[in-house]
Amino acid sequence: MTEPADAAQRRAIPPVICYPTDTLPQPDLALYTQARASATKCGETLVPPRDARSFGVPAGHFFRISSVEGPQVGDLNLWNKNDFSERFYSGKTRALHGTHLTTGHRMWSSFPGMRPMATVIRDTLDWYGKDAFGGSVHDVIGTRCDPYTGNLLSGTQYHHCCHSNLTRAFADETGMSLPQAESYVHDVLNVFMCTGFTRDTGQYFMKASPVRPGDHIEFFAEIDLLGALSACPGGDCSTEHSSDGAACHPLLVEVFAPAPGTLEGWTPPPPNAYDRSHGR
Repeated sequence: MTEPADAAQRRAIPPVICYPTDTLPQPDLALYTQARASATKCGETLVPPRDARSFGVPAGHFFRISSVEGPQVGDLNLWNKNDFSERFYSGKTRALHGTHLTTGHRMWSSFPGMRPMATVIRDTLDWYGKDAFGGSVHDVIGTRCDPYTGNLLSGTQYHHCCHSNLTRAFADETGMSLPQAESYVHDVLNVFMCTGFTRDTGQYFMKASPVRPGDHIEFFAEIDLLGALSACPGGDCSTEHSSDGAACHPLLVEVFAPAPGTLEGWTPPPPNAYDRSHGR
């Protein structure tokens, strides 16, 4: 179509932030950091390459996801351990915090709970920022690699993509059948993944993750959590995923219990206070 005469003026209209966060409840990072300093390790789970494992984190505990052998990204799902219908809501988290998460950002839950599930308290890759391509780390824009898209685009039947890995891990943890478990698997936090959108076509891209052994991201559990983490078959996501072509490495999840009295005054956030009348 031919551009209208006022095309430049229309494009020049400044944007408006959809959800200003000035009134968003802020985490007490000083309290969390102080409690973490004396917390003791109480559990760990090693996630094998091209597979997933589940793990539990009680409210008020901490969990860390680490690279332990080589560059590797992971796809993270979180559920309320006492009500699986309350799960991580990547879309609303993205709307509130932006396309990528780092220290001080929170993972928010689905409606009607819509409350913080976990707060990022440490990120050893926060130095990366945004690169010249528009890429950054720990995204909430990708959905997770899955067998359905793989079949659609290339006719494959690949079973160790992150969607299937998370489905198996959740089924193993809960005793559900695979079809039941699959309905609870949801869009992820792409831990360590470096992603963005191309400037010309707006397509989602990935590039080699800057993560190295020893790098980690650490969270404070705001409510009782069941987590599942998949060590993506894409490895560091520098070339491809949904195949066995990339070099892959394990990821380590560690859980830490706070010392008694170090979280004085903290309580788990209640479900969202909206009355759910929806105008009737």
